[in-house]
Amino acid sequence: MDFLNRSQAPFGDGIWDRIDEAAAGAARELMTARRFLEVGGPYGPGLTAIELSNDDYCRQPAPGEAGAVMSRAVSVPMLRRTFKLSLRRLAAALSNGQPLDLSPVEDAAEAVARLEEQIVYYGRPEFGLPGLLESDGLCRMDGGDWTKPEDALEDVLAAVTRLDDGGFRGPHALVLAPKYYNALFRRYPDSDMVLINHLRRLCTRGIFKTSIEGAAVIDPRVGSLEIGQDLMCGYIGNDGIHCELFVNESLVLRMQDEGAVCAIAPKTA
Repeated sequence: MDFLNRSQAPFGDGIWDRIDEAAAGAARELMTARRFLEVGGPYGPGLTAIELSNDDYCRQPAPGEAGAVMSRAVSVPMLRRTFKLSLRRLAAALSNGQPLDLSPVEDAAEAVARLEEQIVYYGRPEFGLPGLLESDGLCRMDGGDWTKPEDALEDVLAAVTRLDDGGFRGPHALVLAPKYYNALFRRYPDSDMVLINHLRRLCTRGIFKTSIEGAAVIDPRVGSLEIGQDLMCGYIGNDGIHCELFVNESLVLRMQDEGAVCAIAPKTA
């Protein structure tokens, strides 16, 4: 099934390869959850839902009563963004070897990657989609002043200890909002030691900057990312001036243990 319509485009594999490379390169920089969670798939665009839990009774049946056994499932959203490339610029690249501006491809791929991050970390509660930082079972703690390296270190140590006490002994990942990530490059007073280098010994699964509120220490056993269709580009049509194309993907977070996350709310950056 040629759902990407690539064969209908007025250019061949050479241009598609450049489009794919530009899209993947732009999106990869923003996709942090894929770097520390287990990733399943891709299973193809036909993956529309996954089960999240084992079968169980809806409620325990009374003596002599039949019971209904159910599993809980969640939909797999498709993420999509369209973009346009100039037909004249494509012709110039194909016929004359002129440079081809692929920034529209990169912008579209980045938009999809940002939405992926938002869905993975915060879910879509209105559609029943779980998120790493939006669940009833995760641990939450107030932090100190992260302008002081010692406060940030103590907060991360406390979060790791809470996960250890809950049976989640790592390796742990640390994810942070940009302002808190940047604060990790401060040196300790009267020392050449940079905080982020210290924390890398503690959070050996990695330290990642992403668009969240605050910070969180995460044990990868929290769940996995299940990918239907990985990030790909396709063709829609042209109006004689532009080719209209799209970037899309489908994926969902399979939450397995909400308690494997400890969210931190620092006072300041």
